[in-house]
Amino acid sequence: MKRRDFLKSVSGLAAGATLPAMPQVVSSAYADARSETLLIVSEGGPNNLDIHGVGTNVPGYEVSWNCYDRLISHEMKVGPGGVPYYDRDKFKPELAEEFKIDDMSVTFKLRKNAKFHDGTPVTAKDVKWSLDRAVSVGGFPTFQMSAGSLTKPEQFVVIDDHTVRVDFLKKDRLTVPDLAVIVPCIVNSELVKKNANEKDPWGLEFTKQQTAGSGAYKVTKWTAGTEVIMERNEDWVCGPLPKIKRVIWRMVPQAGNRRALLERGDADISYELPNKDFQEMKASGKLNVVSLPFSNGIQYIGMNVTKPPFDNPKVRQAVAYALPYQKIMDAVMFGLANPMFGAAKDKPTEVAWPQPHKYNTDIEKAKTLMAEAGLAGGFETTISFDLNFAGVNEPLCVLVQESLAQIGIKTTINKVPGANWRTELNKKEMPLFTNVFSGWLDYPEYFFYWCYHGNNSVFNTMSYKSAEMDKLIDGARTAAATGDMATYDTDVKGFVDLAYTDIPRIPLYQPFVNVAMQKNISGYQYWFHRRLDYRAMAKG
Repeated sequence: MKRRDFLKSVSGLAAGATLPAMPQVVSSAYADARSETLLIVSEGGPNNLDIHGVGTNVPGYEVSWNCYDRLISHEMKVGPGGVPYYDRDKFKPELAEEFKIDDMSVTFKLRKNAKFHDGTPVTAKDVKWSLDRAVSVGGFPTFQMSAGSLTKPEQFVVIDDHTVRVDFLKKDRLTVPDLAVIVPCIVNSELVKKNANEKDPWGLEFTKQQTAGSGAYKVTKWTAGTEVIMERNEDWVCGPLPKIKRVIWRMVPQAGNRRALLERGDADISYELPNKDFQEMKASGKLNVVSLPFSNGIQYIGMNVTKPPFDNPKVRQAVAYALPYQKIMDAVMFGLANPMFGAAKDKPTEVAWPQPHKYNTDIEKAKTLMAEAGLAGGFETTISFDLNFAGVNEPLCVLVQESLAQIGIKTTINKVPGANWRTELNKKEMPLFTNVFSGWLDYPEYFFYWCYHGNNSVFNTMSYKSAEMDKLIDGARTAAATGDMATYDTDVKGFVDLAYTDIPRIPLYQPFVNVAMQKNISGYQYWFHRRLDYRAMAKG
């Protein structure tokens, strides 16, 4: 397509839809060798380039994954439909060239030729400083490290310039996997320390705006809410040099515009489109569309159990019986999800997560529960959602709003800008909301540690606390570490049953990752974080 024809085609989009900056992006991409440039369009973008930052959102994970290295990563296996899929149980060296797991520690030998983006060699001191940072900054990163029993700077020991040992506080099968997630990334410590100060000792303001890693890509331009441009690190040594030389990631809020750009061939890849669009694009056969279930993930309705009336279990159960589950599956998800509702009453609980609960839409039962709670006349509240994922969240909330109105609950929809969503979750003030959580480590006890434990992480969005729940979660973690599978099975079934009895959050479905791409794009891989890994991708 010639540039003038592209400009004409943009002007012919739906009335009122404008793409004022899009021609600049596409012309930039065409100015480069198109076979080496990947043009991505999505609804929202990162609000922070540092995974250790305060309130870094999900798009920020994608930048960190591609621009920073970790000591180890996962091997790949063949997943559903032949799609390459990370292997939960197999690890390979990344910044480390080798590693050795002992009874109570793991030792890493670093690649001696690894360099940060500014040419500074990567040393064991950088690794220790980075891991110290992760366990010390607080919030999400520090809680993530604690999920693998990584909590103290003393656990990270420099042996020599290229050797680091991580000591285990206790036996925990999540420790080594936790070193392969996004958070324990290795940061250019000297560069960041030069830009730190007394109020910001870890240099979070500096790394919010630019990358300071050794990864396969580096950010060369970031305009918040508009675009991210990343260039290949020509000196990357932690894997094969990627075939994609340049990534242009553009934020295009209107789903119809993103689809139009894909179908015209003016964008290479997109996600976060309405599921109806993905189904139609699959049927047309003009694009490759990948749809895979989130590993260890659900979309749910959450209720803040510290705020009346959601502190009353009968109200929470009433909401669980009032939700329009099948309407959401049909009208919002278009079948691209696994239902997490309506299990048979006599179905035994499994040693697995996610698994469906036994609630189903029953308005009369919901009304009865509301009356038993002393709220037959209903009440008013707000239901909140993340605008970064409005394509699903908005119609979902409209259906929930309509259904709750039938039992007297009048809701006002609160649309939270994506850049603020994590901050709002952290405040723990929203009474009713929808959200997605997908556990990076694919174990039931990991999911429940994040979402139901009394440690009250950011993802325990309901502020739920139960001594019985904590005992079951902690017991499962201990049993898994010691190989006591009988106790493990009992504890997992116990915490699933308790979650569905107390029902502080109501699973709706297990979402699918949906990615549409041009036929000449290859190398897509499914990762636990659900974001794109540019390192393996290529254009034919």
